[in-house]
Amino acid sequence: MSLPPSLDRVRRLITDGSCAVLSLDVFDTILWRRTPRPTDVFAVLGARLVRDGRCPDWVTPAAFRRMRIVAEQRARQSEEALGTEVSLFDIWQHMPMRIFGAELPELVRAEVTCERDFTVPDLDIAELVELAAKHHVPTVLVSDTYFTEEHLTELLDRPGLGALREARVFRSHQHGLDKASGLWEIVLDNLGVHPEQVVHIGDNAVADIEVPQELGVRTVYYERLDEEFLAVLEREREPLGLEDPLGEHLDTDQGDYGITSLRAKTLQRVDQAAQTPVRTAWRYGAAVLGPVLTGFAEWVALRAHQSGIPVLWCPMREGTLLSALINNAAQARGWNVEARPVWLSRHVTSLAALDPADPDSLRQFIQQRHGLTVRQLMQALHLRPGDVPPLAEALDTVLDNDREIDLVTDVLTETAHLRNRLAVTVTRIRERVLGELRRAGMLDAPEPALVDLGWGGTIQYYLGQLLDVAGAQVRPAGFYLATDDRSVRVYRAGLRIESYLSQGGQPPEIARIISRSPEVLEQSVNDFCGSLLDFADDGSPVLGPASDGEAQLAQRRAVQDGIREFQTQWYRYADGGWPDLTGTARHRLANILVSALKAPTAAEAAVFGNWAHEDNFGSALITRVVPEDLLPAIPYLSPADLADLEMRDAFWPALLAASDTRLAAGARALADRQVDADLFEPSDDPAETRLSFRTGDGEWHDGPRRRVRINHNGLSFARLDFRSADVTDVALAVPGRPALVRIDWVEVKAIVPGQSVPRVERWEHPADFAGLIHAACRWLGGTLFEFEADEGAVWFPVAARFGAPVTSGQVTVAFAVLPKSRTGLGAHPPSAPRLTRMRSRVREEIRTHGPVGLATSAARIAVRQLRSGK
Repeated sequence: MSLPPSLDRVRRLITDGSCAVLSLDVFDTILWRRTPRPTDVFAVLGARLVRDGRCPDWVTPAAFRRMRIVAEQRARQSEEALGTEVSLFDIWQHMPMRIFGAELPELVRAEVTCERDFTVPDLDIAELVELAAKHHVPTVLVSDTYFTEEHLTELLDRPGLGALREARVFRSHQHGLDKASGLWEIVLDNLGVHPEQVVHIGDNAVADIEVPQELGVRTVYYERLDEEFLAVLEREREPLGLEDPLGEHLDTDQGDYGITSLRAKTLQRVDQAAQTPVRTAWRYGAAVLGPVLTGFAEWVALRAHQSGIPVLWCPMREGTLLSALINNAAQARGWNVEARPVWLSRHVTSLAALDPADPDSLRQFIQQRHGLTVRQLMQALHLRPGDVPPLAEALDTVLDNDREIDLVTDVLTETAHLRNRLAVTVTRIRERVLGELRRAGMLDAPEPALVDLGWGGTIQYYLGQLLDVAGAQVRPAGFYLATDDRSVRVYRAGLRIESYLSQGGQPPEIARIISRSPEVLEQSVNDFCGSLLDFADDGSPVLGPASDGEAQLAQRRAVQDGIREFQTQWYRYADGGWPDLTGTARHRLANILVSALKAPTAAEAAVFGNWAHEDNFGSALITRVVPEDLLPAIPYLSPADLADLEMRDAFWPALLAASDTRLAAGARALADRQVDADLFEPSDDPAETRLSFRTGDGEWHDGPRRRVRINHNGLSFARLDFRSADVTDVALAVPGRPALVRIDWVEVKAIVPGQSVPRVERWEHPADFAGLIHAACRWLGGTLFEFEADEGAVWFPVAARFGAPVTSGQVTVAFAVLPKSRTGLGAHPPSAPRLTRMRSRVREEIRTHGPVGLATSAARIAVRQLRSGK
């Protein structure tokens, strides 16, 4: 096992004879605790004393911890103390002894025993100690501690630390001075060597580094919690402050299972020379996903062991990493379980389970896929354009609305010939899937168990359907990291399904957060290849293109390296009899993952926001985790706006917030339910931004609405979708009430029939807005409007701008609003000059309709004026 970079330097100094004395701090260097903070051991001690009847049960673990901290403070300030250094006996004399059912020596012994149970020898330091002994370099221990020499001897009597039996010990209590105020001078005087010949390793930036460096000692900062990891712990609400109640964070039998300390230990191994994005990705794997997936793999291996399942099947692309983690867990725990990758995907299993004789089955197959074109659908169904002449001219049409989906479904199922073609195609794909499963040996067991990250259990559900159709007497089971409400259909199909962090959408908070933003987690676990689209005749997988660029690939590799490193360190230490992660530890691990998804750091957002994400469900759609079109909207967003964003708007809305400190703080408070959502809403007379759209038949249709919010910058934002077959115009009631509004920009992204790539049109200049139709609102010049009624709206001629009616679309508006009285009383700013409005209207007509359109528009205006008498 290689050493962390900071210790590898010491190894070289020892082996090349450049170190005459190896000096070590004791706590958080030679020994570290399986608790987030050293003082958390006191909470465990309090619970044990209550359990053993030596402390009344009204003393909670948190209260006992606080009591013990105060006792130490008072002991150091006591007039009887000889300086600030005290022993453990001195501290306990300042505890309220009358409430304890034991004598002082027994209580001191209980604390030493608890410390012994919760301290762990640092295996990297132990390796250096053995190396120093091999090269005849003496080791000394220099510690600020209230433990006696006898106590320290007991705490250090561990396997791997035998070479310390001969080490000289310099204790602060022994000499009445701590390392920051004189103990180092005593150490150097007693050693009789030059300071430059001593190499000291410790975790305190002052006592172990700054002070001995001033005396000439060479030092190594063995930092336990660096600033980046402290920020991670803070978002997880780890018990870092002295007043934390601990009840939610600490198991009074197991502490935090050593998770916090081991994460910190693992982070010491990061390659500081790596580029910042790669280093950030590695740290994310080691400190966030590593613990979660280590626990998940251990739980899966245990459940398989308990159920007598010798082989687990991990669908690709997650299969390579998940099977390796599960096999490592099974081997470390001595369970007879093996995990194997197998080629399966949502797309292939849903295709193989398709019922070509049922139009509803085909319709559902299409509806599940986002951004699917007719061409991609026909490729998936192994059809050529000539096979379906009615669709030959619509190959690039995106199937994004019910009318198009119904039309294509009817075409593909209207004749016996096409239905037979579909039946042959589905049967052939089904046989290829079954052939792969037979070849792998997956169908040898009556209940083969799949292992996947989860969410809806889609692969298991469709696999169960196609096995039923094939008449196989096999019912697939499933073990998942987390599942949400969509997995209910797996239960209803009578299939065994179990989950580690959340099951069937429970607990709701965990299931909702994980399934809302799973893309980076999925990408971090996936193998470095495209998604499974089909099987070739020889059974080999047919894969789609991989979406990774060179930078993303390097970052994904770094995440996986960090995950593997944490698991390696876990089992390196867990061999010493640590508790497993299959029980209550999962609640702590869920908090790690959920907190990371709710409150990513700015560094994490900078890396993961640029990752590309492929649809992985039959379409060729590839988008970024944080779409570029939303970046300009960040100054306009409020925390509640983030919650309104749909999955296709932003896979991970919290990444948007990470670049704005106040937005991030508000989003975290809202996600944690520390504040009510109404805090981010106007307090009186609320209003909604409303969208309406007109179709080719001239009819207007009501679209979605979004609550008008005013954020910390005084700005507002709304994003609204529409979906129909032939939309010609969109009307946007921006404030949804009387108000003065500055519209900074409006963007419409829409699909034009026959074009597979969405087009974007943007209105942001005064001339853009001046030429539009203003209904119950007035253009005041620039980008300012006065909306005179709730229904006041600006019309956007999308068909004219795009050159044809559009189907699905999305309207985004960024604005600032100043509400006005609904009574209509009060001053009204003057409209823009009439000549300016007319010129702008002419420009807009020429731009959208050309000279002929201008003439037509002029005729319409003349008719309106005649009718109105103007």
